[in-house]
Amino acid sequence: MALINSAFTPEALAGNTPHVLRDVVRVRGPQADAGHDDIACEQAVALEYNGISHAALMASPAHIEELALGFSFTEGIIESPADVLDLDVETTALGLIAHLRITSARLHALKLRRRSLMGRTSCGLCGVESLGEVPRALPALAAPASPWTRAAIDHALGQLRQCQPLHNLTGATHAAAWATTQGSIAFIYEDVGRHNALDKLIGRLLCEPTDRTQGFIVVSSRASFEMVQKTHAAGVRALVAVSAPTTLAIELAHSAGILLAGFAREDRFTVYAHPEHLDLSASQALSQRA
Repeated sequence: MALINSAFTPEALAGNTPHVLRDVVRVRGPQADAGHDDIACEQAVALEYNGISHAALMASPAHIEELALGFSFTEGIIESPADVLDLDVETTALGLIAHLRITSARLHALKLRRRSLMGRTSCGLCGVESLGEVPRALPALAAPASPWTRAAIDHALGQLRQCQPLHNLTGATHAAAWATTQGSIAFIYEDVGRHNALDKLIGRLLCEPTDRTQGFIVVSSRASFEMVQKTHAAGVRALVAVSAPTTLAIELAHSAGILLAGFAREDRFTVYAHPEHLDLSASQALSQRA
């Protein structure tokens, strides 16, 4: 499998990158002097494993390789990138098709747990056939080697908006970023779907020599239970969300050993799970909620 396509880092966002051009359509107003709107592209993306259709997502059309790899990993279809023998993206009149060829062992496992799944930008349960399929066993991750610092989280949040060219153009996308222990954003992906943005990020992390225990994820969206599940699948110990968490997300974060912070903006955030994993030595403006 070829290496995931070109680096998507804050440094790569200095200009009008090909990523932005692929994901935006410029629409002129009805009057000659009415200006224009930049509209985020949304496209159907089908995932096929060894020729078998498994999932259909609505997503931004860039970085589909990362999306396919991250989705396959967080859904438990593959256990590592080595399980993907080949990955190609085909453009059709109806949308994009990611063709993955996976090992026979993983294909067998997929067939055993096969379900009809239609992913959407607002929900991670479409196609689940019973309530028993909703929660997954999330064994607690080990505590971080050293506590996260408020300064690191604040630093990552300060960079987040400037690293979202699609959102700044269209106002219609979410972002998921990987921040180092010092809070520097190393990678960031945008998509019309918050789940897709996180899967793209995780797909990238799988192909990088990155210690996923030494950093945290920042998302521009709310923190749902599935966002916590995906964070756990990647082995990441902290999830910081600009918007609110849900009750189930908080419960899962508690059981999974993940620090969960929400309403993270303007030098303030609220900790909803595992505040003991945060250094509170400089917490004058920190709102903490167990």
